[in-house]
Amino acid sequence: MSENKTEVFVGGVVLAVAIGFVAYAGQITGFSKASGGYPLSASFRSAEGVTVGSDVRLAGVKIGTVTALNLNPQTFRADTTISVIDGIAIPDDSAVVVASEGLLGGNFVEIVPGGSPFNFEPGAEIEDTQGAVSLVSLLMKFVSGSGSSTE
Repeated sequence: MSENKTEVFVGGVVLAVAIGFVAYAGQITGFSKASGGYPLSASFRSAEGVTVGSDVRLAGVKIGTVTALNLNPQTFRADTTISVIDGIAIPDDSAVVVASEGLLGGNFVEIVPGGSPFNFEPGAEIEDTQGAVSLVSLLMKFVSGSGSSTE
C-alpha cells in the first residue's frame, strides 16, 4: 500500500507542476487574457510579419498586443486593432511603425510617441503609420545596384 500512496503523491506533484508550467507559458507568450486595456486602431500599407498576438512596444517595453488584423477590401490596407495596457496614455500625434527585431527576429508594432498634451481616447484611430520594410527587396536593390550612385 505504501508504494501506491507514493505513486499517487508523485503523480499529483507532476500534474501540479505541468499545470503551473502551462499557465506560466500562457502569460509569457501573451495567450492569456489581458487584465485590461483599451483598443486603438491603425491602417498599414504592409503589416508583413505582424500577427494577432504580436507585441506592441513603446521605447522597447511591451505595452500591449495586436488583437485583430484584417484586410480592408476597399483600401487594400491592413486594418489593425491593438490593445494598450490601462494607465499608459498615448499622445494623439503619435505614430505606429511595423518594426523588426533584427535580421532573424520577428516583427512587432512600435509606437513612436508624439509631443501633444492630448491623448488618444479608447477606440481612436492612429493615422500616422509606417508599414513593414521588406528586407528581401532592400537586399535586391543593394545587389542590383539600383540605389544612388557615387560617381
